[in-house]
Amino acid sequence: MEVQTSDHNGVTVFRVKGEINLSTSPDLKRQFEKHTVRRVVVDLADVSYIDSSGLATLVEILKKTKVHGGSLGLSGMPDKIRSLFEITKLDKLFTVYATQADALDAASK
Repeated sequence: MEVQTSDHNGVTVFRVKGEINLSTSPDLKRQFEKHTVRRVVVDLADVSYIDSSGLATLVEILKKTKVHGGSLGLSGMPDKIRSLFEITKLDKLFTVYATQADALDAASK
């Protein structure tokens, strides 16, 4: 798994590539902990697989962001990943955007 971060007018984008699983989710969590951010977009366009530990890590990151008065949006989910979020009902917990541009537009308002 690879995580690239960038800042877009006060919104931090985490672009994740590869698999988010039991062995990589701790690395993802560490990447988020390196940054103190209030407005976050996690771009999942290049994620090929996510397991339950990866989902749990995203939920944990969402909770921490909200505790600090922030927001977190997910963008660019491939159909397979989107289906997993729908089956687990996590699409109701997270704000999901079709593209990173849509998420950035919403986060900057």
